[in-house]
This record gives sequence, C-alpha cells and structure tokens, in this order.
Amino acid sequence: MPNTPYDDVFRTLLNDCSPLILPVINEVFGETYTGEEKIVFSPNEHFLNSQDGREQERVTDTCFKVLGTKEKKYHWECQSSPDSSMLVRIFEYDAQIALDQGEIRGNKLIVTFPHSAVLFLRCNSSTPEEMEMEIRTSGTNASYNIPVMKSQRFTVDEIFEKRLLFLIPFHIFSHESRFKLYEKDPGQRKKLTKEYEDICRRLEKLLEEGVIDEYTKCTILDMSRRVLRNIAKKYKKVKKGVKSVMGGKVLDYEAKRIRTAGLLEGRKEGQIEGKEEGRKEGKLETLIELVHDNVLTVQEAAFRAKLTETEFRSQMKKHNK
Repeated sequence: MPNTPYDDVFRTLLNDCSPLILPVINEVFGETYTGEEKIVFSPNEHFLNSQDGREQERVTDTCFKVLGTKEKKYHWECQSSPDSSMLVRIFEYDAQIALDQGEIRGNKLIVTFPHSAVLFLRCNSSTPEEMEMEIRTSGTNASYNIPVMKSQRFTVDEIFEKRLLFLIPFHIFSHESRFKLYEKDPGQRKKLTKEYEDICRRLEKLLEEGVIDEYTKCTILDMSRRVLRNIAKKYKKVKKGVKSVMGGKVLDYEAKRIRTAGLLEGRKEGQIEGKEEGRKEGKLETLIELVHDNVLTVQEAAFRAKLTETEFRSQMKKHNK
C-alpha cells in the first residue's frame, strides 16, 4: 500500500524523536520504560515470497528493539482508518520480522514474533479494542492479541499527564467531525485555536523544565502542521486558525539539526577566551543567522537569547544594516 502523509509523520516522529514512543508503549503494553532505554531500529523493508516464486516488497510502519532490563521487539502500524486487509498485513510483517531474526538450532527453527500494536487515528463504534491472531497447526493452536490504541480517545490533559506527546500531531483527528462547524462559526473556531494555544504553552513549559529539548518541541509542532495541512485541506479558516498559533516554520530535520548544533558549538568554542559580552554577541549573531536560514523562528531564537521578540527583532535590524 502507498504511504500516506500520516505514515510519514508517524515514521518521522519515531526516527527523529524516538524516546517519545516509550510512554506510548507503556500505555499500551503496561511496560515501565523510563525514557533512558536505547531504541534500535530494524529495516522497514521486507521481501515476502509469493506462490508464483516472485518476491514482493512490504514496508512496515516501524519495527524496533527496546534495550532495557530485557530486550523486546516491537512492530507498530499507524492506520488512519480500519480496513479488512490489515490483519493479513500485520501477520505477514510479524512472520517476516520473526523469520529475519530467526535462529536454527539443529533441526529446530526458533522464531520470536514481535509485540505488535496498531495506532488508529480515526475510530468509531465498530473499531475494535484489540485484534487477535490464531495460528492452527496439526499439533497445536497458538493465538496472540494485537492491542489497539485510538488517538482520538485521549484528551489534551491525558496526553500531557501520561507524556503521550507522540500523539500531539494526530490530536486534530479528534476535531475532524466538527470542521464544518468550525469553518462557519468563529466562536467555535476560537475554542479550537485556544486548545492549540494551550498545547503550545504546555510544550514550552516542558522545554523550560528540561523534559524535552527544543528540537523535539519543534518536531512535534511541525509534524502537527503537516497533519493539519492534509486533514483540513477543504477548511481554509480552520487550517489558518490553528496554524496561526503554531507558527509556520518547516524544518529540514537531520541536515539542519547537525548544522545548528555545529554553528552554535563553533561559536561557543570560538569565544572561550573572549569576554562574556563577546560570547553573548557571538551567540546572538548565530541565532540571527539561523532565523535568516529558516532554521529557527524569531520566537525560538528570542527565547534562546533571553530577549523579548521585540528586542530580538531590533537586534536583527541592527545586524542587517
């Protein structure tokens, strides 16, 4: 199946901010990961043998190991809406993941199936709470459950209380059924924008407390904008209203992250022997350059410089003269 924009957001969050998935695993599987565990990703591409002998490529949403007190494998799928072929695909992926990492001991093949789960972005009364696989052989039967997580079920308070920050970009799905109302009614639309103002404030507080770093905050917000851009294509006022409180910056993730870190570190090293005021000036110049390159917003740069936005814009004008 072709990727959707939501699959891409799901994978980007996992690859760029992988610790965010640990509280999600805790919620679904009852684990107690602290966030200090190491996550090791496996290839998403798998080749399945067809009955006619041809190989078919399959791409999972994600497969990874968590290295904590024990090593556990996980396979997660992100699904915007249920479809009848989902269980078949999950079994194909699970079996291939198990086979890829299987072990032969004498005349015995040992395979370990991953802990699989599905994140549904949309749900209704017929969406299952869990799904089940049953494998029947001539000697015995084996079955296992596939837990289901429904992002629409979680309120903003629950997301922050349980640290399910991974779900923030998909939170807009919980408002999808009311888009027509929001588009027509400015009062209702204001309630939506206030909710996203609250989300932004809470993320900023977590940043200040050191719970997340600036890159994680920016990634969550940018992925939220990407989801919004696709889900609200037909609702310009809704899209504009939410986007206005979340900013409009788009990050070029890996390259800009490395470049940002390098620029700031380079400035820091270059100023080690200088005066304190000189160091401050060097950092300010770097932040201004990063704003010009669309790596940081004015708001983010001002925060790092410990200035108000007005003061930072004034410094930008002086720098550009």
